Amino acid sequence: MLNGIVPYRENDHDALVDIWYRAVRHTHTFLTEKDIQFYHQMVQNGALREVEVWVELNESNEAAGFIGLDGIKIEMLFVDPSYHGKGIGSRLIEHAARIKGSHLQVDVNEQNEGACRFYERYGFIQTRRSALDSSGRPFPLLHLEYKS
Repeated sequence: MLNGIVPYRENDHDALVDIWYRAVRHTHTFLTEKDIQFYHQMVQNGALREVEVWVELNESNEAAGFIGLDGIKIEMLFVDPSYHGKGIGSRLIEHAARIKGSHLQVDVNEQNEGACRFYERYGFIQTRRSALDSSGRPFPLLHLEYKS
């Protein structure tokens, strides 16, 4: 049983970075070790503090997944790999839609096929494609929108 969704708590920072790291290792198989370390530094050193973060807690009141929002845009959505397939990502998106409205946007790495399928199943549709990610690296992004 999960314990609900709460706003970012500073004392959860390291746990969220760890969830990010383990989830990326599990899902972003197209990244090299150097790429992972580059993005890890960004997450560790402030990316979580630059967006509105909501955290789903597990039965032990520990972080099981999180979503980072910048207005209506989902900037990050990561779930502890041991909780994949348990509805946490869907609940976090539903929470975002409740607080931000039903017109959400997200950018997804084209090579992350699992995430692309997840968002497609949820009803997001592709509106654009970029050849580079937001850091200028050669990881194409699919720009998706959701309208309930």
